[in-house]
Amino acid sequence: MRCSVFIGASLDGFIARPDGGIDWLDVEGVLENEDYGYNEFIREIDAIVMGRGSFEKVLTFDSWPYGSTRVVVLSTRPLTIPERLSQTVEHMAGPPEAIVTRLEERGLTRLYIDGGKTIQGFLRAGLIDRMTITRLPVILGEGIPLFGATGRDIRLEHLRTQAYPDGLVQTEYRVRREESAKS
Repeated sequence: MRCSVFIGASLDGFIARPDGGIDWLDVEGVLENEDYGYNEFIREIDAIVMGRGSFEKVLTFDSWPYGSTRVVVLSTRPLTIPERLSQTVEHMAGPPEAIVTRLEERGLTRLYIDGGKTIQGFLRAGLIDRMTITRLPVILGEGIPLFGATGRDIRLEHLRTQAYPDGLVQTEYRVRREESAKS
């Protein structure tokens, strides 16, 4: 199983405002028709695993951005999935290791992990393999952090960095499992 993160973050490390708002992602001067590698990334994914907060935020968008890609929403509480999404969206609960095992048993091999708490939980569990983080030229000052307490160092190997003319800087890392497994 390969678990990857592809996410935008403010320069000070937040992925959303305290209320979950992501309006700041609409940076002035963003390149028109530039997807920053997202379409290529999503084509290689078997399923998206996200938290309830991320799912509820995506439901407010004008259209469903994931097409027919399978989406697994993690929540310990009951979840209402709109009928129009019932063929591609499902609800699961449990620790990250159990979620990965269940999806692996179904033959899935490449997961896109999304949402602050979900990413943090999968990182703590040692399940994230790669992270692509796009830093936007904005400082929010407060919000939902991309990273939280991990309980140990998590070492990364830098794979590439690309700076875009609009000020966005995208960096891809591989998680070094042999190092991150040490306390």
